[in-house]
Amino acid sequence: MSAPIVVHRPSSAGGRAVTINGEIAGLARDDSDLVEFLRRAGLYDCEQILDDPQWTEWRGGRAHRYEAA
Repeated sequence: MSAPIVVHRPSSAGGRAVTINGEIAGLARDDSDLVEFLRRAGLYDCEQILDDPQWTEWRGGRAHRYEAA
């Protein structure tokens, strides 16, 4: 089973698309954006799950980095 939260590779303009359970949540430009998307999806106190691979998969770049490649 894959992680329910996917932070996709940084876009050329900066920021990373985020999907939650396969649904587009938005474009995160930093961790606070990501946390807000998770809060809107009903997940609270979620900072600790950002580094848990059972919850969050960081694709195509280093975790917590949002600038263009």
